[in-house]
Amino acid sequence: MKSSLILLICIGMVLGVFLGVVAPSYAGSFSLLGDLFVGALKAIAPVLVFTLVCASVTNHEKGTETKIKPLIVLYLVSTFAAALIAVIASFMFPTTLQLQAAEAGEAVQTVSQVLKNLVVQVVTNPITALSQANYISLIFWAVAFGFGFQHCSDTTKKFIIDLGHTVSDVVRMIVRCAPFGIFGLVYTVVGEFGIDVLVGYVRVLAVLLGSMFFVAFIVNPIIVYAKLRQNPYPLIWFCIKNSGVTAFFTRSSAANIPVNMDLCRRLSLPESTYSISIPLGATINMAGAAITITVLTLAAATTLGIQVNLLDALLLSVVASLCACGASGIAGGSLMLIPLACSLFGISNDIAFQVVGVGFIIGVLQDSTETALNSSTDVVLTATAVLTPLDDVTARVHAAVEN
Repeated sequence: MKSSLILLICIGMVLGVFLGVVAPSYAGSFSLLGDLFVGALKAIAPVLVFTLVCASVTNHEKGTETKIKPLIVLYLVSTFAAALIAVIASFMFPTTLQLQAAEAGEAVQTVSQVLKNLVVQVVTNPITALSQANYISLIFWAVAFGFGFQHCSDTTKKFIIDLGHTVSDVVRMIVRCAPFGIFGLVYTVVGEFGIDVLVGYVRVLAVLLGSMFFVAFIVNPIIVYAKLRQNPYPLIWFCIKNSGVTAFFTRSSAANIPVNMDLCRRLSLPESTYSISIPLGATINMAGAAITITVLTLAAATTLGIQVNLLDALLLSVVASLCACGASGIAGGSLMLIPLACSLFGISNDIAFQVVGVGFIIGVLQDSTETALNSSTDVVLTATAVLTPLDDVTARVHAAVEN
C-alpha cells in the first residue's frame, strides 16, 4: 500500500507485454484481472460523482467562487483547438484507408439530434442514471439534491460529507489494485491482438497519435502558461503520469474519474470545484475524441478523392468539437460519431461505418491514447482554472508527488 503506484503499474505493464508475446495462449486466463479492475472503477465512479457533487453543493457557502464557468470555456477551447490541430495534421500528412463497398448502414444522427439527446439525458430518472453511469444526469440531480439538503440540519449535512469521504476511501482502495488490473488488461490485449494488426494502419495511426501528443505537450502547456504565466510542464507531466497512464489502459474517461478526483485532492484544489469539474470533463472535455473524429473523417474523404477546402475543414472542426462533447465516456465512444462527420462531405453511410470499423481495429492504440489525453487534460484544466499566477504550481506538484 505504501509502494509507488506508478512503479507498480509499470511493472505490471512490462510483465503483461512480456507474457503477451511469449505466452499469448494463456492471455484469456488473466483477462478477469482487467475486467474486475475496470468493472470496479466503473461501478463506483457514478456513486462517487453523485455523493461528492451533492456534498459540495450541500455545504457550498454563498459567495464562494467555484470557477466552473471559466473552466467550461477552457474545456471548449481545448477541444476546438484539438480539432484544428487534427485538420492541419491531416492536410500536411494526408492518409488513406482500405475501404470497400458495404451492404447497408445504420441511420446517421444529425448534430441537432446529438445535442437534443444530450439535453434529454439530463432529466433521466436518477436511479437509472446511477445504474447506467449517465454523468450529465447525475450531476444535474446531485446539484438539485444538494440545494435541497442546504435546508437540512447540520447533522444531515455532516452525514452527506462523511458519505462522500467514505466512498472516496473505497475508490482509493480500488485504485491501489491498478497494477494487477493493468497487468491483466495488457496481457489480454497483447496476447489476443499482438502488434501485427496495427501494421497496415501505421500512417493514419501516426497522424492520430502525433496530433494527440502535440495537444498534450504543446497546446495544453500553452493554455496553462497563458493563464498562470509559469512553467507548465511540471503540471503536465504530473497529470499525464498519474492520470494518463491509468486512463491509457482502462480506455474509459468515466472509469478514470476516481483517479482524477484523487489527483485534484493531492494538488490541494478546492473540492467544491473538482467534484463537479472532473465528472463534467469526462463528458464534454474530449480533445482526443475531436482528433479521432476529424482525422478519420478526412482520411475517408481523401480515400474517396473528395476535395476538402478550408471552409469545409473549419466546419468539420466545429462539428467534431460538438460531436466530441456528446461522445460517451466509454471505450470507443467517439467512433460512433464518425458517420455524422462523414455526412458533411456526402460520404455514404455504409462507407462511414467501415471507417468506424477501422477505428476499432486501431483502437488498441488510438482509443487508449485518446482516453489518456482526455482524462489527463481534465486535471490540467481544472488546476489551470482554479490557480492564479500567484500560486506556485511547481511547489504544489512536488507536494502532490510526496503525498
